[in-house]
Amino acid sequence: MVFSSFSFIFFFLPITLFLYFISKDKYKNIILCIASLIFYAWGEPKYIFLMLFSIVINYLIVRLMGNKKGKNRKRTIFLILGIIFNILILTFFKYGNFIISNINNVLGINIGLLDVKLPIGISFYTFQILSYVIDVYNGSSKVQKNIIKLCTYISLFPQLIAGPIVRYEDIEKQLDKRTISKEKIVQGLSRFIIGLSKKVLIANNVALIANYIYSVNPNNSTILLWLAALAYTLQIYFDFSGYSDMAIGLGKVLGFNFLENFNYPYIATSITDFWRRWHISLSTWFKDYVYIPLGGNRVSLIKHIRNILVVWLLTGIWHGASWNFILWGLYYGFILLIEKFLIGKFIKKLPNVIRHIYSLFIIIIGWVIFRIESLHELLPILKNMFIYKPFDYVGYVLESFDIKIGLLFIPIGIIFSTPIKNKFNKNNNILYVFEKVMVLLLFVACVFQLLIQSYNPFIYFNF
Repeated sequence: MVFSSFSFIFFFLPITLFLYFISKDKYKNIILCIASLIFYAWGEPKYIFLMLFSIVINYLIVRLMGNKKGKNRKRTIFLILGIIFNILILTFFKYGNFIISNINNVLGINIGLLDVKLPIGISFYTFQILSYVIDVYNGSSKVQKNIIKLCTYISLFPQLIAGPIVRYEDIEKQLDKRTISKEKIVQGLSRFIIGLSKKVLIANNVALIANYIYSVNPNNSTILLWLAALAYTLQIYFDFSGYSDMAIGLGKVLGFNFLENFNYPYIATSITDFWRRWHISLSTWFKDYVYIPLGGNRVSLIKHIRNILVVWLLTGIWHGASWNFILWGLYYGFILLIEKFLIGKFIKKLPNVIRHIYSLFIIIIGWVIFRIESLHELLPILKNMFIYKPFDYVGYVLESFDIKIGLLFIPIGIIFSTPIKNKFNKNNNILYVFEKVMVLLLFVACVFQLLIQSYNPFIYFNF
């Protein structure tokens, strides 16, 4: 368990920023590294040793790989060792019990499960470590000889446990030198508060609907199941994009420039477009480190199809050790294949409204698959979403306080999942002042909400 939101905002963050800003430039990475390790170790200190172990081993592997240009045998061996080492650690902690359980089910045996918990954020920091190893091997980055700088990159607390996945080549120079200014601090804090508002005010409240409907009676009526699906669609967007906004904002306060991770994915007009807008850091990671090395689209048709399916199978597996995530990944893999080879040209000729409805329909069904881990529950839910099952919806809604609260935030979530705020002229001084006042009011609302809410971790903490 990491810091509660309240402890993070009012204790950890002010102390860290104070020490960071008063320290000389040569000590800033040390301050960040120590603070990040404390942040990660809070509540479950044993997992900090796993992270430190990974950092040291990868530091040594890449030092032995060296900066020598060319992909000679020695460098390739160390690349392979680095990839195997990191994948084995991720597999052991994240997928070990899943693999054992399926072996037991298939073979009818009873191998004991591993007594391990999933380290928070292991998928994110493992991919960042792999980024470092591969970038150095490819020659796009140099070996980092300062282990404190490498530790800072891997453990940097704003994006440590739920992304975005920051690639080493994008941040390499910033580890040596970065600019901190009053303007960047104001922009960063505003972005942080907006992200916090997405999570605390919208995601947490629309989550009340999905959690109530799926927990009280997962085999529910058609209208309620579509309501739950819509609520979860908004929840996961505002939950994850909210964390990304917070990470990007805090990064800016500290002088870092992290790339954007979301670009209004729910205005997409195709599934291909959706995945250019959703979790951009993960999509580009798989594209650059898996899809292109496999040959991308510069191969035969069969291999091209294989490459797409491999990427989306791995995307599903990356999200969790459960069959629904594998199904979710393949679901998108096959839809993208259909778009690319069969209906893509036809879709482009349709009106934008139809294309948008088509995309949202596919996306919402995808989130249902993502949300329901039990395949025994998933199939009846999907069935009842398409074969009408009536219910006394008035009584059901009136008896549930959670649903009534959540319904207030559904239209708010829909509005702010679109780029409506971009319509306003940001150069207008009155609007600028109004925006800053609204940000302060949002912060006050978030604090009030945090005081009355129980701790509710981000969805992507689980991945």
